[in-house]
This record gives sequence, C-alpha cells and structure tokens, in this order.
Amino acid sequence: MEHDFWLQRWREGQTGFHQARVLPLLQKHWPALGVAPGGRVFVPLAGKSLDMLWLAEQGHRVLGVELSPLAVEQFFAEHHLTPAVHASRYGTHHVAGPIELICGDAFGLDEAVLADCVGVYDRAALIALPPELRARYAGELQARLPAGCRGLLLTLEYPQQQMPGPPFSVAESEVVQRYAPAWQVQRLECRDILAQEPHFAARGLTALSTVVFRLERAAHSIRSHQA
Repeated sequence: MEHDFWLQRWREGQTGFHQARVLPLLQKHWPALGVAPGGRVFVPLAGKSLDMLWLAEQGHRVLGVELSPLAVEQFFAEHHLTPAVHASRYGTHHVAGPIELICGDAFGLDEAVLADCVGVYDRAALIALPPELRARYAGELQARLPAGCRGLLLTLEYPQQQMPGPPFSVAESEVVQRYAPAWQVQRLECRDILAQEPHFAARGLTALSTVVFRLERAAHSIRSHQA
C-alpha cells in the first residue's frame, strides 16, 4: 500500500488492526523460540503495539519501525514514556529504556541497523501488504536479518474474494514460497477466529483463521524465491 494510505488511516483513527492487549498467541509461542534475554527483537510495521512492551518485559531489547509519526507519539504517550530522540538515515529514532522505535520506512532499513537482531516478530506486517510488496518484504527486508535470527510470523487466511485487504489473506503455501529456503518455516498453530472478530463477519467473511509460523534464518545467505 502507498505510504499516504497508512498515514491517513492513523490520522483518521482507522486503526482497527491495533489490539488493546498483548496477543495471547505471542505469549504462548514466544518462550519456546529460545531467544536469549538481552537479545534484540525486530518488530516491523510496529504501530503502537503493546506486544513491544511485553517483549521488553521478557528481557529483550526491541527495535520497532513504524511509518506514522502519530503511532510513534501515541505509543510513548500512552505508556508515560519520554523517549530520547535523534535522527539518522533510517528516520527519527525514539529510545526509551530497552525500546527503540524508528519513525521511517521499513524498506529503508539495511543490514547495518539489523545486524544484532536475534529475533523478529511479525503480527500484522506481511498481511498488511499487497502481493508485490509481500515479495519485497520477504525477499529484501527480511533477508537483511542475520543468520540464526528466530521469530514468529502471524498471518490470516480467509476467502480473499470475499473481502479486499488490508489485511490480506496469506496462505501457508505463499509463506513457504516467500521465505524458503532462506528461512526454515514451521507452522505451529491454526486457529479459527471468525467468532471473535465480528467486524470481519460484517464485511462478508464466512471463514477466518489466524496461523502462527516459527521462522529461523538459515546460516547461509540464500535469498527466498519470489513468484
């Protein structure tokens, strides 16, 4: 999607994708990844997610990136945090304790800024992007993470013809296509959530599932194949 689309969504308060609680699936599956406390966890298209606070509470350093200045401002204001602010070629960095949130374009991040990320958490980034940007996201941005990086990827699966995205439906076959062989991909859980998401049913969906994948960056630098 174009930058202006997301900036407008935040300006108009159309942020139904934001959840007012820590995601239970994150709490359930993250500990088994074995990401060492003190390790840095990358959170792309972070918004003002409470999941960043939870990751920090587990002892991790968090590196988020978010396009909208409003989202960044609201994150720190709502949690009574006063960040130190500085600029770099990546955007405007806001740092408070173990949490660093860059206001900028995720695709502008490079290997240098991501070099010490030992974990990655994607709840709503891949599914926010149309197919052509999903190819770039997995093949370029995610490929800049270092070997051995482990994390969780959450997707949605629904009949795409019943509702235009975002969020988009991303099938398991596409996840494997986008990430393998540069990443080891393991499906951990698939959960029917339509009954818990009435606003999606109101938009015409007859089925809706969320799927959790475990990811691990391969030790060699093979880029994922794209369609």
